[in-house]
Amino acid sequence: MAAGETSDTQNDITYLHSIPQAGRYLPSASRWNSIEIDYNLLPQSQDPYESLPSRFSKSVEFNLTVTNKKRLKRFIYTASAFLLLTLLLFLLWCFLPKRQHHRGVAKNLTGPLKDALVFFDAQKCRRNYPLTDQFEPTGLKKDRSYTDHHTPGVLPKDNIVKFRGDSGLLDGNGSLIGGFYDSGNNVKFSFPTAYTITLLSWSVIEYHKKYEDIGELDHIKNIIKWGSDYLLKLFIPSNQTSPALSTLHSQVGTAENDTECWQRPEDMKPERPVFSCDETASDLAGEIIAALSAASLVFKEDEKYSTNLTKTAMELFDAVTKEEPGFVQGTYTMEDECGAQAREFYNSTGYKDELVWGGTWLFFATGNTSYLRYATEHVGMAEEEESSADKSVFYWNNKLPAIAVLLTRLRFFFDLGFPYEESFIWSTDNVDSLMCSYLSPVAHKTQGGLIFLKADHYAPLEYATTASFLSSLYSDYLDLLPTSGSSCTDGTSFSVENLRGFSLSQASN
Repeated sequence: MAAGETSDTQNDITYLHSIPQAGRYLPSASRWNSIEIDYNLLPQSQDPYESLPSRFSKSVEFNLTVTNKKRLKRFIYTASAFLLLTLLLFLLWCFLPKRQHHRGVAKNLTGPLKDALVFFDAQKCRRNYPLTDQFEPTGLKKDRSYTDHHTPGVLPKDNIVKFRGDSGLLDGNGSLIGGFYDSGNNVKFSFPTAYTITLLSWSVIEYHKKYEDIGELDHIKNIIKWGSDYLLKLFIPSNQTSPALSTLHSQVGTAENDTECWQRPEDMKPERPVFSCDETASDLAGEIIAALSAASLVFKEDEKYSTNLTKTAMELFDAVTKEEPGFVQGTYTMEDECGAQAREFYNSTGYKDELVWGGTWLFFATGNTSYLRYATEHVGMAEEEESSADKSVFYWNNKLPAIAVLLTRLRFFFDLGFPYEESFIWSTDNVDSLMCSYLSPVAHKTQGGLIFLKADHYAPLEYATTASFLSSLYSDYLDLLPTSGSSCTDGTSFSVENLRGFSLSQASN
């Protein structure tokens, strides 16, 4: 403190700082008020005003000197360039479309897929072999209308399932040879067989290149043809000169003999009853129409066979959708002669969705818009018929979720215009809602992520499988538009990657 300062000054000023350039003492509120750092990077000005003291009082003045200005500038330029590059890469990652890569886990699914196809080989009724004069089953006349690989006889040496032999050679007195046995029993149900052929055909239509890449395209086409050949035998058109109705065979075998008694089909007794319906079995007819139409697309390179499938589907469609006085549509399980036994295993609760399903596939097979018009005009009635327990569940008894996906496919990739807009908008809204239900955090799932769409049912895998299939298809459709995803009614959204992740999780759980 300078001499002569009064006591009041002592009380008001706690610290005094001496700065040579000021030529006097400066008051300060604290010991360390401010610090100025001079890196001496800029040239010194000769302006006398710049030599005035700083407006900040300070206790310590640092005078840091950079010994190598080139290195400092290089560091600053490098750091700036790095920050700019990081920002640019981040922006590119956000806005550029993502390239899809095959996940490593997908390769591990090839084995299970091949095993799944072998299941159908094991379920085949009868085996392939060329017709020879040395073999003729007892009570079975040779039918030269069969192609070489569709006649009864000994097993070929290259048969995949070695423990299976010829069976069911007298089904329908020889007219209903072929098809697939159901589950672990020896009954042949027409309704789930047609549904299976429809789905297998759809998978080949959408993913034939993937089947080809793993060497299974010919294999699955053989399975589809085995089923479609059998379906062709199920429909017997009415004679145009006779008032009789057409015939549809719904089942071969009985629950008492072929379900309760688990025996090898090769050991079955030859007598097996056949259950038949007329053309009022609308749901069975609709599913067979869908199967034959979808299969015709798989075999479009074989023009003769593909045309035969399509022709039969069109003829059956005309028979079951005709508008005549007294003609009544219905489900095949309503009539005891047709579906009394199937009622216990594959009870159909409606028929309108199957007719729309068949009409939609028939449009894809023929390009005839009259079938699409029928489908779009009746899809609303099919939705009204859908039971609450089947909402958002695609399986053999409910085709509406899959119909919505097919109609959305048409909306995305074909400009059909009037008068289909309303149905197409309905379909897209329903598919978005379906995908949101799969991805919802409140959806019933196991700890491993397997979705439970019908939690009280004994076979949850079939619903998880179809959910995986539909979500995979829809993710591919969105990716082709291209778009990143879609939105849900609750304000949330989902991406293409969300759908693919869900689909893969159901296949790997």
